[in-house]
Amino acid sequence: MTLQQLKYCALAAQKGSITEAAKELFISQPSLTGAIKELEREMNITIFDRTNKGVEVSKEGEIFLGYARQVLEQASLLEDTYKKGTSRSRSFSVSTQHYSFAVNAFVDLIKQYGEEEYDFSLRETQTYEIIDDVSRMKSEIGVLYFNSFNKAVLQKIMKAKDLKFTELFVARPHIFISRKNPLAKKKSVSLQELAPYPYLSFEQGEHNSFYYSEEIFCDIAGKKNIRVRDRATLFNLLIGLNGYTVCSGVIDEGLNGKDIVALELAADGDMHIGYVMHQKCLPSELAAGYISALKKYTIAEG
Repeated sequence: MTLQQLKYCALAAQKGSITEAAKELFISQPSLTGAIKELEREMNITIFDRTNKGVEVSKEGEIFLGYARQVLEQASLLEDTYKKGTSRSRSFSVSTQHYSFAVNAFVDLIKQYGEEEYDFSLRETQTYEIIDDVSRMKSEIGVLYFNSFNKAVLQKIMKAKDLKFTELFVARPHIFISRKNPLAKKKSVSLQELAPYPYLSFEQGEHNSFYYSEEIFCDIAGKKNIRVRDRATLFNLLIGLNGYTVCSGVIDEGLNGKDIVALELAADGDMHIGYVMHQKCLPSELAAGYISALKKYTIAEG
């Protein structure tokens, strides 16, 4: 077993494709496939399951890659300490629902650890993709929420994938609306008061189940519904159409501007917001730094 083989496996898992990993490594696909198969034979495990769409990390492969990433991280630290005059591109990935505090924490991480070379990824994506990214090691951390409606289902899925959820804070339900919305001056609003306005939510793609919804109370259907993929579009529509979205209430004017306000929603329910990691893996230095930054931005919400 070599560090090179471990790097090959980690990149193939991240890309979900032997072909794409080989391109990035500037080696042939057969060479990469051969190196991975040799490692699988040596360790007597199957790291990847081959499918028509590419490769997927197997159950035992997820555990193996968790240890492999720790070895690679430690090797990188050794190089940083003893190889003077050399630079190394550090890699780190996060998958998250659409939270401004997750972005702020990411910015802090780059300011603290982003040296002359780095390769970081922040994916604001769908709930199922967050769980899948972390289970397949594409991201080291995922940020999402539980509530009384989705908890049992999501916990069952995470348990099957050896993932662990750690709570950061509990949020009461709020809405985001335009500052010019007729309801904007109220301290709190009811679902009945919101009925005339367009309801905006984040699309969940193929896995468009209520359990994967990013919005609490997603099962309450209105007459005007709009689904979007990104935060900028959602906020533009909130302003342009006087719409609303249900959320945690955590907002950052620096990221989202001054045209959006958060109001309490007069309805029962809590959002338990936290982060997901692979249970078999110890957090890397960068993951620990990101978690620390998350706590910094959410401690006041708890």
